[in-house]
Amino acid sequence: MSAASDEQSTKSEGARARPAGGDPRLDALVRRLPPRLAGTVDYLLQPSSRWIRIPSGALLVVGGVLSFLPVLGIWMLPLGLALLAEDVPALRASRSKAFDWIERRKPHWLDPSDPKNDET
Repeated sequence: MSAASDEQSTKSEGARARPAGGDPRLDALVRRLPPRLAGTVDYLLQPSSRWIRIPSGALLVVGGVLSFLPVLGIWMLPLGLALLAEDVPALRASRSKAFDWIERRKPHWLDPSDPKNDET
């Protein structure tokens, strides 16, 4: 019985050590967010949050398309696509290409020694 509990605790520790979304580059970008927002993004990227992530991503994409209306903005489109990329394989390839571009053009965004969480 203790072997099963040890196995369960090992699985839960491994899940916490896994980067957000399974991509260390995404995890590096999430760590640069303010703590409250980073916690929300970590929650949305968990596999158990799929039923919240998909509608949220779809609503953000629709809000981005309707960016000409007040309150809505074009910023919603990439955020929605990033959330949907967790569950849509075709979008995952595009997200990977975007991360490759970030690594080439903006490597300081992925620098773990320069977190933005401490700035106000």
